[in-house]
Amino acid sequence: MKVLITTDWYAPIINGVVTSVLLLQRELEKLGHEVRVVTLSNNLHTYKDGNVYYMGSVSANKIYPGARLKINRNRSLLHELVAWRPDVIHSQCEFSSFRVAYALSNRLGIPIVHTYHTVYEDYTHYFSPSVRVGKAVVSVFSRWICGRTACVVAPSKKVEKLLQEYGVRCRIEVIPTGVDLGAYRQEPDGERLAALRRQWGLPADRTILINLGRMAKEKNLEQLVDQIAASGRRDITLLLVGDGPDRAYLLDYAGKRGVDVISTGMVPHDQVADYYRLADMFVTASTSETQGLTYFEALAAGLPVLCRRDPCVEDVVENGINGWQYETAEDFAECLAAFCGDGALRERMARAARESSEKFSAEAFGAAAARLYASVEEAAMPAVAGEA
Repeated sequence: MKVLITTDWYAPIINGVVTSVLLLQRELEKLGHEVRVVTLSNNLHTYKDGNVYYMGSVSANKIYPGARLKINRNRSLLHELVAWRPDVIHSQCEFSSFRVAYALSNRLGIPIVHTYHTVYEDYTHYFSPSVRVGKAVVSVFSRWICGRTACVVAPSKKVEKLLQEYGVRCRIEVIPTGVDLGAYRQEPDGERLAALRRQWGLPADRTILINLGRMAKEKNLEQLVDQIAASGRRDITLLLVGDGPDRAYLLDYAGKRGVDVISTGMVPHDQVADYYRLADMFVTASTSETQGLTYFEALAAGLPVLCRRDPCVEDVVENGINGWQYETAEDFAECLAAFCGDGALRERMARAARESSEKFSAEAFGAAAARLYASVEEAAMPAVAGEA
């Protein structure tokens, strides 16, 4: 099968969408499918590199940090894609690249599958001071996008329910993004980990809590710092891996609250597994996740997860088994105390974390996507034939 993936975000950018796209591309190719990608370049120029088509774009930082908007469509590249004639288009973003997906879908009479990666109502502070107005805009926009697809992929039941609340009526399938478990199953390089501990000055006599991801308002890191401070524990260090617009503020805030924080900034994707291995537990206060890829990664690395109760982690984080879902600052402190004070519990939870990650394998993700494409293509064939 020929699959065209369209996305506003692509490597070397590091975020959840890019992780999902790269994994999907790799797994589909391993299954024998032919894959091409349409994305945005980081400048005004449109060009092709292998099977990836980069459309010229301009910065849209004022809308969302790091975002870009397409400014043109190179007709020769689009004609090449038309001649290639994909069987299905899998759209990953709702903005610039979706316009390309929609145009090619209309031109070729082929279905669009769209993954709804982002809970936009948690990001409305970037464009609207009113939560109510922002949510209404998101609802209308989401119905418009989803109404032009054959099927929407929801990464979790949380997203499926949200789309139904928005009034989306097209077919919805829940397919969690997988994790490359191979990177976490490898035997850790002791010397490499020791060098990283020295590099970042991680204290050997403390419990290391890690949060990996974007340092921005929607990730609720300020509340995470507050909860660690309120726990009263002075035997822990918070390792923040990532970057974002709130990084400087959060480090200053943590210092004022007396929380020991080490911030690494962005790290290369192929080193992420090692950074998880530096820690004892993954912690987060975010409720803006559609599925929480970092939760899957942490579990695969053998890290129990301490997270806010949220529909996106149903059937992922099991209380007292591979982590905890907390509701209040008091819950957070109790879970943290139990974990820090019981070595046997830590070992049991680490084993359970690794075992529970098996259901989120990259292979399962790719196979589920391929089955969906075949189903969507089959459903679309009578309509296409009739139009011809």
